[in-house]
Amino acid sequence: MLGLGAATAFLPAAFAQSSGQPERVRGTIESLEDTTLTVKSREGDSVAITLAPGYRITGIAKASVADIKEGDFVGVASVPGSSGGADAVEVLIFPKAMAGTGEGSYPWDLEPDSTMTNATVSNKVENADGRELTLTYPSGEKTVSLPEGIPIVTFAEATKADLEPGAPVFVPAQKASDGSISTAFVVVGNQGVVPPM
Repeated sequence: MLGLGAATAFLPAAFAQSSGQPERVRGTIESLEDTTLTVKSREGDSVAITLAPGYRITGIAKASVADIKEGDFVGVASVPGSSGGADAVEVLIFPKAMAGTGEGSYPWDLEPDSTMTNATVSNKVENADGRELTLTYPSGEKTVSLPEGIPIVTFAEATKADLEPGAPVFVPAQKASDGSISTAFVVVGNQGVVPPM
């Protein structure tokens, strides 16, 4: 119920633009009590998140540029580059079964002016001038540079036991009109990797 395989059914909604009010929580777990996950956010707040029935958990594993192949489906958060292009700040390599997840390019809140592009790698360039990916999605194409040292990751197995105090998490949640926050999906850094998205 809680592993990577089961999570694939939910991920398209988790990483796509939501019709509700998205509340992406990044931070470390303070506690898990029944269906309430409390997270110390990167802003320093304690955020109580209600876990929906049948919620999914996935982990994060480290990957590298060498793991990115033409034809892969990836999620790339990027910011405007100094040369006028786009510089990636993180890359998520989706498993084959998850191709098409949240496909498109839309505003993201990882950093100021950041964008999330979920797309297929149509070209990969590595040379003395740097590293670039060309990303193709139904409504367009985007070329992003890959600076040295940015996190490159993929999904990994995880269970409820990994939701322990101090574990880093990324929670794509929804904020209701009464201010309450809920989610059906948690990404946990259970292999020594902080979820970078």
